[in-house]
Amino acid sequence: MDENRLSAIGAAPMEPAAQYSSPGAADRRHICVVTETYPPEINGVALTMAQLVRGLRARGHAVSVVRPDQHRPSSSDESFPILVRGLPLPGYKGLRFGLPCTRLLRQSWKRNRPDVIYVATEGPLGWSAVRIARCLGIPIVSGFHTNYHYYSRHYRLGWLQDLIFKYLCWFHNQTERTLVPCAELGARLKSVGVANIGLLERGVDGKLFSPEKRSTELRRQWCVRENGLAVIYVGRVAREKNLELAVDAYHAMKQVDPSLRFVIVGDGPLREPLQRTHPDLIFLGTYIGEALATRYASADIFIFPSITETFGNVTLEAMASGLAVTAYDYAAAGMHINHRDSGMLAPFDNAQAFVESAVSLVREPNALASMRRRAREHVSSFDWPRVVDKFETLLMSVRRSDRTASPSSMAERGLAVN
Repeated sequence: MDENRLSAIGAAPMEPAAQYSSPGAADRRHICVVTETYPPEINGVALTMAQLVRGLRARGHAVSVVRPDQHRPSSSDESFPILVRGLPLPGYKGLRFGLPCTRLLRQSWKRNRPDVIYVATEGPLGWSAVRIARCLGIPIVSGFHTNYHYYSRHYRLGWLQDLIFKYLCWFHNQTERTLVPCAELGARLKSVGVANIGLLERGVDGKLFSPEKRSTELRRQWCVRENGLAVIYVGRVAREKNLELAVDAYHAMKQVDPSLRFVIVGDGPLREPLQRTHPDLIFLGTYIGEALATRYASADIFIFPSITETFGNVTLEAMASGLAVTAYDYAAAGMHINHRDSGMLAPFDNAQAFVESAVSLVREPNALASMRRRAREHVSSFDWPRVVDKFETLLMSVRRSDRTASPSSMAERGLAVN
């Protein structure tokens, strides 16, 4: 990663950590994770949180998870969750946001006090967790996982974008440290006054996501000829993912190779209208685990036109699967792709350049094969254990700061809780 980008937020590069190592008994802590989304929900935040929680537990820490009750079976590796009431998130089928639960959290944390709390989402549940933690003097670390302010313009709420961003910045300034997945986002938050930024990159399971999972039978089902190409998109099928541009790029690519096939893995509110309008697209629905890895590896090119990402875990998954990625030059793609070496980058939000980058992959088969090899080589060392190692270090380094208010000062400011 570019050292200049790191220095912009005062962060240092992460050192590799090949495997999980358990801390000594004196170093083991109770860490509480508060998140509005968690498996079995499928999205980048949920899967990231599951990896971090699993890794911390493997290192010997006691990790409790506060999340909305999803009214379905919990993740197989989840223990002693603190379930709170939630409501469906408008426009996001299957996701729920947590309602405020100050009394429950106060009772729980007084009975079993965490050493540090990590708040992953900024909704009502996240804010009630911050209030209680500040009241009890428990150190809080927050994560900036989602650009909710960018989402607003895709749902006819663009007039709220600035207000939402101001709220997010204010929210994170109530915590001791804010973790971001890339230096560009950290620099932007720092420029508008968000203090104590920490860099926590993302990892990828290179054993799960691998070119070795390629399936000839699956490609046959997609009607991909023997030496043909399959383009794939993996993610939510929703407006904020800019999928119309992906379809435009695909049609331009077909002008060069009429046999090209486009596979979409995921679900969301745009799936039905896209299926109606573009019957030539292959919609597979949602997959996880080995089934997802097989579908990645059975394609050749990954198209990711989103302009609302904080990171984009799917970029690393695609690269680990040996795919050439076409994406905008920011977030995970900007950090991990060398243009025309391990993938294709287009200037941010330049639709014409994005389409041209995608088309060039079809025009240059030799370059495509080289990019696929280099993409896999690049991400081979970006495993989750080293991310968990950094996460643990960031959490353990937090101490109660001046912003962690005492119960009396909270009451004076009208923030006291019942």
